[in-house]
Amino acid sequence: MRLRLFWKILFLFWLTFMVIVEGMWVVYALYGGNHKPLDVEVAERFSHQQIATAQAVLQRDGIDSLRAVMAAWPAEEQGWLTVSPAGQAPAVAPNKPRDRYALPPLEVTATAPDGTTYRLSYDPSGLQARYRPPGPLSIPLPLVIFGMVGGLLFAAVLAWYLTKPIRRLRDGFAELAQGRLGVRLKKHMGRRRDELADLARDFDSMAERLQQLIASRERMLHVVSHELRSPLARIHLAVGLARQDPLRVESTLKRIELESKRLDKMVGEVLTLARAESGSQQLDDYFDLASLALTVANDARFEAQSSGVMVETNLGKEPSQEHPTVKGNAELLRRALENVVRNAMRHSATGQTVRIEVSPQWSDKHFVIKVSDEGPGMEPKALETFFEPFVQGHGLVDGQGFGLGLAIAQKAVQAHGGSIKAQNRPSRGLIVTIRLPFGPAGAT
Repeated sequence: MRLRLFWKILFLFWLTFMVIVEGMWVVYALYGGNHKPLDVEVAERFSHQQIATAQAVLQRDGIDSLRAVMAAWPAEEQGWLTVSPAGQAPAVAPNKPRDRYALPPLEVTATAPDGTTYRLSYDPSGLQARYRPPGPLSIPLPLVIFGMVGGLLFAAVLAWYLTKPIRRLRDGFAELAQGRLGVRLKKHMGRRRDELADLARDFDSMAERLQQLIASRERMLHVVSHELRSPLARIHLAVGLARQDPLRVESTLKRIELESKRLDKMVGEVLTLARAESGSQQLDDYFDLASLALTVANDARFEAQSSGVMVETNLGKEPSQEHPTVKGNAELLRRALENVVRNAMRHSATGQTVRIEVSPQWSDKHFVIKVSDEGPGMEPKALETFFEPFVQGHGLVDGQGFGLGLAIAQKAVQAHGGSIKAQNRPSRGLIVTIRLPFGPAGAT
């Protein structure tokens, strides 16, 4: 930034302060009512005294005595009074007024003892110039100095106050660009409660969110590498066993095929999660959420036959036409709901029920989807990481999942402007509640 903003603020506010101070003086001098400036009052009074004295001396003692008195005056003041016979033209030209307080020459006549009449003319402009305050536009010099120094101090403090947090923000962005994500600026703002403090708070929120995202990416990369290592190790082990015992080639190939499918499934789920997090999915389709939920319920009911888990729903065989539409990606949302339902089925035992309820809330124009089970539920601490990637619930058989399904569900719901949360039921089991807003084409 090189203090460019500092100098701009400093110069502009200093100039503004100067103009205001000097302008007030000029306005007061021009429109200050009947108050006369000091130079006018002094010149007016002294000039009347001088010409009255000269007139009296001339009338009493004559022209020679008057010239002797004038000779005792300072040389500069001798030229202000002119004496000429009354019949001649005025020796002093009329004073051209420079402003409203400029004094014209004073003229009187006096008769000497010898009977000669003289014209006396006194020019007060010299007195005015002597007592006029120094400075531009007749502004007193102390006022000019006060305007310069006071304005400079005021502008410097104001410029420093405004540019200091901006410099701190610039340093914060530089640190953030260098990878130091722990930088925070709000604590450096002191007691400020202005827009710059709000900007620092927004910077902290951004930095914290970036830190969380990068930490999540690093954690995901670590867990993915760990999860990939296990099936790859089993594949290498199967290849080694096949080489040692050729008779076990068939079983080895089955194991390799199984592990390859697991790898393919996990990579697919990781890609789906990455797309949901990045927002690269197209979300401009309109679909019927009730029909989508009914399809998921029918598929879950078919899959649950082998485990003896019952799947119930409040939707009929045909969804109600009164339900509004939802704008987004039907396939992404179907997979999200399917992951939630399968998670409930996975934690349910034979004879237990998984229930899917879809109900529109017309007051706030939201769908509410509830998926509940009768399983063992979750520990309160486990609920805090329920939707984190690669976090598996208790009671899972090895190989049944990677802990990505619920993370995909959360990101998909959030991408549609909704919310998802999980909580234990009062009696037994878990309930996952999804809220999704109506689409623009929804009923009113």
